[in-house]
Parts: sequence; structure tokens; C-alpha cells
Amino acid sequence: MAKILAQGVFQTESLPCIESYGSVVGKKEGEGPLGDCFDRIVEDSHFGQETWEQAESRFQLEAVRIAAAKGGIAKEELGMICAGDLINQCTGSAYGLKELEIPFLGLYGACSTMAEGLITAAMFIEGGFGERAAAVTSSHFSTAERQFRYPLSYGGQRTPTSQWTCTAAGAAILSREKGACQIVGGCIGRIADMGINDITNMGAAMAPAAAETIDRYLSATSTSPADYDLIVTGDLGKVGSALLPELLSDKGVDLGGRHTDCGAMIFDGDSQDTHCGGSGCGCCASVLCGHFLPRIERGELTSILFIATGALMSPMSLQQGSSIPAIAHLVHIKRR
Repeated sequence: MAKILAQGVFQTESLPCIESYGSVVGKKEGEGPLGDCFDRIVEDSHFGQETWEQAESRFQLEAVRIAAAKGGIAKEELGMICAGDLINQCTGSAYGLKELEIPFLGLYGACSTMAEGLITAAMFIEGGFGERAAAVTSSHFSTAERQFRYPLSYGGQRTPTSQWTCTAAGAAILSREKGACQIVGGCIGRIADMGINDITNMGAAMAPAAAETIDRYLSATSTSPADYDLIVTGDLGKVGSALLPELLSDKGVDLGGRHTDCGAMIFDGDSQDTHCGGSGCGCCASVLCGHFLPRIERGELTSILFIATGALMSPMSLQQGSSIPAIAHLVHIKRR
């Protein structure tokens, strides 16, 4: 059974493995600096569907199919699938995965959902409830804009602090024994609300949550950033990535240049006009499954902290003028 080190902080005993993984991105993401690392690039943002929401469901289903095919895993071998997205009631996940007929847990942690899914899947295996479980998340630029901001036809101007919601999905299949990457431990985030109510400045809203989670995990494990190859956040973008070292420095933690952010990596802000970088559930999920897990498997990285950050507002809370609560979940991934 897992060892509890502090409130919300645990280390696994069975060391669940990431057996296989898959990533699917849209055209813009495929044109970015990481384009070569993704399993599939879809040129059509509708993915052959009638609506953007249906397209996002297709992205998520395709990511799971790719992960299963790469591992030679039949759907009947999956004991559970944890999935989430940004659309109301996680409809992107439910509609996308219903045909698989796999026991399903719908999760919502906004852009932190991939880490939340990995933690839940790891607990499922650690607790002896099954041999395999999957975690998958997705996002779509057009579905997110329509739900949280303005219809695309409105042509609204984007602020310098804004981020571009990625059209992407990532899926990871965990197992008890197979896989080059192991989940060593994790930290379940606490909700942080710094009173920010600017939906176009997600990095500032989420950075305090990321700092609190990282500090709590390092303290509970008696480690420092120097003990890890990289500390990977998603998706703070440029603003949040600049704030994070300052916030941790106030806590006596020096990141020592080991921090990188999925949102800041996935686009070239200058040539692609994405301002502060990428965001959305599919951003860190696709970068983790397309870029970081292969690097661990190849031996280029030995140990990383993956911290997915999420802004927990809803269209209703924004319309009512509420501030934006945020959360960050951490997963420690190590080469087997």
C-alpha cells in the first residue's frame, strides 16, 4: 500500500508503471517546436466531425487507441479509464470514450486533470483493484473559446497575458509491472485563490497553487529541486513561469534552472502569435506523452516532477465576477 508522508503527499509501494502512451494534436500544435514528437497531427480541426465538441471527443478516443495499439493492449485489459476535459460535465470524455465500454471515472481539475488522472489510476493499481488503468485528457481551442470566452466569429482581441488553448489529447496506460516509467509518488493539490479574476491571465492565477504543491512535496520527501532532472509544470505559460521561481524563493526553494513548462514549450510565441503560450487539458497531457515520457524511456531523463495546474472557474462563476481558484497536482515519474 502507498505510504502517506504528509497531508495529500504519498509514495507508492508497488511503483505502478506507465506501460504505453499516445498523443494527438491539431495543426497549429503540430507546427510548433515539439511537432515532431507527437504520434498524430490532425490537420482538420473538425476531425471529420460536425461540431468542435465532437472533434474533441474524437481526439481523446484517438489518443487512447494509439496508446493501446503501441502497447498491444486490448480494451478488455483496461480495468478503468480516468478522463476529463473542459467542456460542461466532461462531455468530451463521455461522448468520446463511451464506445470503448470500459469502466469510466470522469474527472474535472481543469488543466490539472492529466495529473489528477495519473494519480487516480496509480491509486487504482496500488490498491489492487486492477492490473491496468488509463488516464486521458483533451482540450480544443474552439470549444474552450466558445465556453469560457467569446464566439470565434466575435473576433475579440487577445491580451498580452492570454494563452492559447491547445487542440490536443494525451493518454497514458498504467500497469502493475510493464513499462519503463514508474510513478514513485505524488501530491494532491490544495485549492488556492489569490483573488485574480482576469480570465486572460491564467498563469498568475495558477502559479501560487503550483508553488504550494511543489514546496509541500519537496518538504515531505526531504528532497530539493537538485534531486530531479526537471520540474515540469503545465500550463503556467510565460507569466506563470516567471512568477513560480519567485514564489518558491519566498519559501526558501531554489529551482536552480530545472523548471520548464509545457505551455511555454508547445508553441513558438513569436511566429505563432500565441502570446504567453499554450493551455488546456490537452496541452500538458500531449507534451507529457509526446515529449517527456519518451525521453525518460530513452534514458535521457531519470526522474521528473510533473505538476499539472488548473483554474477551477466556470462560465457561471466568471459571469458573477468571482475570483479564479486554482489547483496543482504533482506526479513523481522515474525511469525504471
